[in-house]
Amino acid sequence: MIDWLMTHPDVWMFVVTIALMLLGFPVAFTLAGVALAFAFMAGELGLFRIATLNFLPQRVWAVLNNTVIVAAPLFIFMGLLLERSKVAEQMLTAMARLFGQRPGGLLIATTVVGALMAASTGIVGATVVTMGVLALPVMLRNGYDASGASGAICAAGTLGQIIPPSIVLVFLGDFLTFANQQANLSSGNPSGRSVGVADLFAGCLIPGFILVGLYLLWQLLLAWRNPAAAPALPLEEIRLGDDGGVIEAETTAQLIVRALAAPLLLIVAVLGSILAGVATPTEAAGVGAVGALFLAAWRENEISRPFVKASLASAIIVLFLLSMFDMRMGRQLASTGELIAMWIAVVLMGVITVGILVSLWVTFRSGSLMDVTFRTARITGMIFTVLIGATLFTLVFRGLGGEHTIHEFMSGIPAGLTGAMIFTMALMFILGFFLDFLEIIFILVPVLCPVLIIMGADPVWLGVMIALNLQTSFLTPPFGFALFYLRGVAPPSVTTMQIWRGATPYIGLQIVTLVILAMFPATATWLPSLLLQ
Repeated sequence: MIDWLMTHPDVWMFVVTIALMLLGFPVAFTLAGVALAFAFMAGELGLFRIATLNFLPQRVWAVLNNTVIVAAPLFIFMGLLLERSKVAEQMLTAMARLFGQRPGGLLIATTVVGALMAASTGIVGATVVTMGVLALPVMLRNGYDASGASGAICAAGTLGQIIPPSIVLVFLGDFLTFANQQANLSSGNPSGRSVGVADLFAGCLIPGFILVGLYLLWQLLLAWRNPAAAPALPLEEIRLGDDGGVIEAETTAQLIVRALAAPLLLIVAVLGSILAGVATPTEAAGVGAVGALFLAAWRENEISRPFVKASLASAIIVLFLLSMFDMRMGRQLASTGELIAMWIAVVLMGVITVGILVSLWVTFRSGSLMDVTFRTARITGMIFTVLIGATLFTLVFRGLGGEHTIHEFMSGIPAGLTGAMIFTMALMFILGFFLDFLEIIFILVPVLCPVLIIMGADPVWLGVMIALNLQTSFLTPPFGFALFYLRGVAPPSVTTMQIWRGATPYIGLQIVTLVILAMFPATATWLPSLLLQ
């Protein structure tokens, strides 16, 4: 065993990297620093060709020039702008009005809003903080159990990681695409099946709905077993945020339409365009960012509403024209109808452009545009710095023979692919207690996924399994981000142990969903295969 370890610097490189990150060293610099240190040490010992590092600039340029990853900052911008425009507050008020008068109603409202926010923003922190500020005090004031309320809020926030559009799925899909290409080359089938972000978006829809359904069943069971821990509330007690007076002025139907119409339209535009094949994830992310800009301007300035209305109507008509005609510029038009449709689209795009400029001016004047832009730049800069460090780590790890070592190890696990998948899922689940989901993706996916695909794992099913597993990292103490977010806004009467205890059942439900997905892979592969026909 000692001799084996001495001849496998790739194993030591992996172990040292994990150890340093667990000690709290910055992830990006840990990945890059350890990789360079082992590259030079192994080079001196004749175990690594230093010339391999010459490929690094090409790899970094490929990362920065990747059009798929451009979707990530656009989705981040969209989510942060929707957070700033108080979309979650409106939806939570409407859902509380709809469900709050039933036992466990606020728990159900929280989960439904979490699912809707996941499909429109995908930002875990924004959802948890918003619902922690608005819903948690109302629940506590009216006798809800602190653990049950805290767990529902944390779990609802994490839905943004499995329900598309999701930042996790964007990066995971890109890494999985590369892993699938590596597997196809290694197996001698370079023209084998391809997989991308759109496949993962489609594959995660059904498992996401299953998970939401399990959350709701658990909350109904809690309310049935102990109604005192999740009591029904009279209408006058349901007051959330600044819209308390609006509740009395509007009927439930009016409130729901006002709160849900715009977000649902945005969800349909983003996800619908991807699943229908009209737009790539990057193009759909641009649609989402512009839609969020319109929504923010709509809420902030009455004068801008006519321009926003006209722009939204024009955008809908343009999307309709795209589904009816080939709108590519510079080609020979086949008929007079196509010529008319082309000119109509050009005019409407002018209306949309005016709406975008007006919305930019309104959000700039209010200060929200600059704030969201700077926050998007900080988050994107952090992610891409880690991504470049991970690129260097993967390059050196492969140069040290890490891919062969992993294949050798995984092939030796009993039960073949089943045993290898159990090991991979267990490793990711354990690392989720201590590491961020992006760190796990950047380190493990390039190393483990090619081997699993070669062993027979469907790449879409594998990606959905990983995404669902990584979702647990937001709820597992001591470093679950959703737990931290809620701890930051929860009143002092709610203890950290109550938050942890409330999140535990939802971790179990996520594992149950993972088992269902493992037993019935078609829940992840059926919809993508249907869309590809």
